[in-house]
Amino acid sequence: MHPLIPFLVMCCFALFGANSHADVYSDVNRLLGAQEWAKAQVQAEQHLKTQPTDPQMRLLMSRIQEGQGLAAAAMATLQGLTQSFPELPEPHNNLAALLARQNRYAEALLALQAAVRARPDYATALENMGDVYVALAIEAYQNANRSMPQPRTANKRLAAEQLLKASAP
Repeated sequence: MHPLIPFLVMCCFALFGANSHADVYSDVNRLLGAQEWAKAQVQAEQHLKTQPTDPQMRLLMSRIQEGQGLAAAAMATLQGLTQSFPELPEPHNNLAALLARQNRYAEALLALQAAVRARPDYATALENMGDVYVALAIEAYQNANRSMPQPRTANKRLAAEQLLKASAP
């Protein structure tokens, strides 16, 4: 046998293997876009059986879980990703989004800070951080209003913060 044949076979395998991986990500993303959660889950789980640590597919799995209304499972998947791959900003950001939806703003802020540490120019995380800061400010003003016998400045600030939040894109 010619010495180049094994090399060529390995190159073809690597090339076709890479394409099959790209196809599974495309397929799962397409199914996510169509909100075909069960089909997406089957494909993601099949892929994860052979590559259980694949961060991209695990991130997609969290989106599937979220789409199925399984927020706790999605959060657990994302927390696992942040522990396995702390250098990836997306799992931190997505975890923060789920936490913010549950009004867990302090925890969301911590997750967003981790995302920004991982990638300081990650615009989505920076924007989400701004939203969380606004939500924390509104929460603080509401607490101040409840604590003051005659809330004056806190009412004005709260109204301004709520107006800011309502006008955000």
